[in-house]
Amino acid sequence: MLELRRLRLLHELALRGTLASVAEALSFSPSTISQQLAQLEKDAGVTLLVPDGRRLRLTEQGRALAAHAARALDLDEKARGEIDSLSGAGQWGPAPVRVAVMQTAALAIVPTALRLLSGSAPDLRVELVEMPPERGLFELTARGVDLVIAEQYPGHTRPHTPGLERETLGTDPIRLAVASGDPAASLDDLADRPWVMEPAGTAARLWAVQQCRAAGFEPDVRYELSDLSAHARLVAAGQAVAVLPDLLWAGASVPVSLLELPGTPTREVLLAQRSASAASAGIGEVRRALRAAFPIGRADAAADSP
Repeated sequence: MLELRRLRLLHELALRGTLASVAEALSFSPSTISQQLAQLEKDAGVTLLVPDGRRLRLTEQGRALAAHAARALDLDEKARGEIDSLSGAGQWGPAPVRVAVMQTAALAIVPTALRLLSGSAPDLRVELVEMPPERGLFELTARGVDLVIAEQYPGHTRPHTPGLERETLGTDPIRLAVASGDPAASLDDLADRPWVMEPAGTAARLWAVQQCRAAGFEPDVRYELSDLSAHARLVAAGQAVAVLPDLLWAGASVPVSLLELPGTPTREVLLAQRSASAASAGIGEVRRALRAAFPIGRADAAADSP
């Protein structure tokens, strides 16, 4: 018999690439991971891993078994979800629902969702971790989390990954942010300004740079920060300009002036989960709370705040 626990380790190695990263993700020591994979090789009766420099590489048999491991993990998750759903309302499985959220979701959606869950499912344990959408979607595939709140910018559709399904929670206007009293009236007026943007490689950064290029200039990205609250502080201090989503201001005063971008664009806020977890009662309850918590109308109102 091939143990599911060991098959998961092989699946994780196929996704993450190194024993160290698997050990970090699962809170095991690399030596423990290595021992368990060695036992899996004995159980399978074939060589699954071979040295490749300082790393281990999956053999053809290893890649084939890793693909079967992914399917076995899906079946296990589906079975657990069905058992969970048959337990009746208010009966949640022992595992927590793990949710990866981007910063604006943590500010504008999560507090209300948790309040709703405290009334509808007080015994359901929900665990949150803030992650960039790119990493959150990877961890969803790797079973590090159960739900992800991500974003999708106009003209930059995220890849559709097999085994994942997603829905739109809502749309979020994106605007230019400048210091209060700044004479700028449009994107064209900001060609020679210092910019603050998210790190290179993120969807937000790629989209923002494209808007500047479409306006005929290359932005001077002087500050590169993940924390959008820090973006807002730099803008309010008159040290940078930025492109920021309205969810950042939901429920709070706006300390900057907001200008419309060409075409009044909005980003799509997505909720993603594994297809295999569709029957999970706990995950379904969290999804309902997140849908109800999306602040429809509040983001637009923020733009009119003094």
